[in-house]
Amino acid sequence: MPWTKQTLDTIKRLNLVKRTLKDTFVDRETAIDLLVLATVCHEHLLLIGSPGTAKTQLITNYTQMVDARCFHYLLTRFTEPSELFGPLDIEKFQKGTYHIHTNDMLPEAQVVFLDEVFQGSSAILNTLLTLVNERLFYNGAERQQTPLLTMVGASNLLPDDPWLQAFADRFALRLHLDPVVDEHLDNLIAQGWELELQGIEAEQMAAQGQMARVVSTVKIEALLKLHGRLAEVNISQIQPIYATVIRELRAEGIDISDRRVIKGLKLITGAALLREATVVEAQDLWPLNYFWSRPEEGETAKSVIQPKVEEGGGPSLERARSAAEIMEDIAVLEGQDGSVRTEVALGAHLMALNRLRREILKDHRNDQTLRQRIEEVIQHNLARLEKIHHV
Repeated sequence: MPWTKQTLDTIKRLNLVKRTLKDTFVDRETAIDLLVLATVCHEHLLLIGSPGTAKTQLITNYTQMVDARCFHYLLTRFTEPSELFGPLDIEKFQKGTYHIHTNDMLPEAQVVFLDEVFQGSSAILNTLLTLVNERLFYNGAERQQTPLLTMVGASNLLPDDPWLQAFADRFALRLHLDPVVDEHLDNLIAQGWELELQGIEAEQMAAQGQMARVVSTVKIEALLKLHGRLAEVNISQIQPIYATVIRELRAEGIDISDRRVIKGLKLITGAALLREATVVEAQDLWPLNYFWSRPEEGETAKSVIQPKVEEGGGPSLERARSAAEIMEDIAVLEGQDGSVRTEVALGAHLMALNRLRREILKDHRNDQTLRQRIEEVIQHNLARLEKIHHV
């Protein structure tokens, strides 16, 4: 049975989110794909690598685009549980009840980003373990349901301590992030400066008591409904292939716990859903490229998985998008015209359109229909911006 129009619209909007972020953050395409997949599947992502690779800014921009409540924090050995979970309710404590105020804190966030995640104390990590496993926060005697969609952890290295390794096992997806390579430095400088200018503008508006309004591309309610569609994807065709792949990965020395075997099946089901399919096929195995236990196993995993992905009709790790995919993004941006009314919102809208124009010139320079369409939409929005200036 084909997907409903609502489901397809959510997937298209998520694709636009990915494309916008990929045009903003240089060399972070895989991180963005995995972040969206983890959100849809309600699984967790671990980013391994040195500081200064734009992780916080990427996740901040992403959560704004999907209308999600975000909590991020840098953990140290001295971080107190109250810094993450909230302060003690003194009034109730004096009456003999232990209760924590969780407003705007980690237990009420939908997307959580914890930098240096393995630096937390045992008290913090024990609480996080329950939270990521069961979506529960034990607030005194109360079992508090949490709205967590995904937790993203970052660390320079994976831990050697067995207990910390057990916690790390909850992060089904792992990606090693390196600094941007030299040949992409020009893009990094251009895009990084654009982000800095946006930050300066936001600071100036805040000083004047104004808030820069970000128009979300996907509503959180739509994301929650999309997660429910995972149960409707047919996995029968892929199950024997998946079992063989897991055996091959284990034979290569990659340690995959029984827990992560099941998580992996959910992730490839999510990959099928995000390409609008109702049946999981070999091309959807690509998330298993990031299913390793230690970073040095990454290339081994890809040598097992990627040939099967490509033989199944899936993309190689580098692929230009089709003209039809770009045209869909243009249509989604056009559909947002009604909610884009302020000068700041129109400016962001035009930046997204300009990124699509750059992509068209790079990959579809001879497609006159596509080039004409993007120019029409850009000119329409420039005219709208001009009207605002004259008001």
